[in-house]
Amino acid sequence: MPSKPFGARRRRRERSARRTRPSPASISATQINVGQRVRALREERGWSIRELAAASGLAMNTLSLIENARTSPSVSTLQQIAHALEVPLTAFFETGALPTRVVHTQARSRACVAFAHGTLEDLGAGLMPRVVQPFFVTLEPHAGSGTQPTVHTGYEFVYCLKGRVTYIIQDRAYLLEPGDSLLFESHLPHHWQNVASEPSQVLIVLYPSETREHSTERHFEPRASTSG
Repeated sequence: MPSKPFGARRRRRERSARRTRPSPASISATQINVGQRVRALREERGWSIRELAAASGLAMNTLSLIENARTSPSVSTLQQIAHALEVPLTAFFETGALPTRVVHTQARSRACVAFAHGTLEDLGAGLMPRVVQPFFVTLEPHAGSGTQPTVHTGYEFVYCLKGRVTYIIQDRAYLLEPGDSLLFESHLPHHWQNVASEPSQVLIVLYPSETREHSTERHFEPRASTSG
């Protein structure tokens, strides 16, 4: 039987690769088990799920689903848990690595936390203290931080990599398209919205003037979510 032409074999391999290729949100990212981190932080304090539910205002069933990796919490849900546990949102990215003064983050190994409307990847995990907080954020179509603006200390830098994102700062809209950026004093009331019908990607760098301030979770304004 004659062998298939090289071109046909190559096209077949390419089709197979496309079928098995991971989604953009998971490419080159280490998926962090948020549920395990929530459970570990809760148990460090000697709390039961009931006690965490009371402190966070979340349902026990919701927390159980999160801890058992049966649902992906939204950023607003993680905020509530972080606030109750008195830890920064970045605590859910920690993987047990020792703190360092130099952070080299390779694309294939950066920490990625999925939430209801996209993914949040911490590009500075391990650096102590967290004076600068860089994040690679993928936003689902039309996802936003809600209409209620947020404020925090220091500065915020936003660089649009893909799609179209609108930032509202003091009631003025700034449309960001690929290559556009914003730098502003983050005490100014602000919120954001992905105005594209496809996922958008932005690089966000927070520079709080108070290093102990939990400005990361303040940046993501709580909103209603089907995941709790």
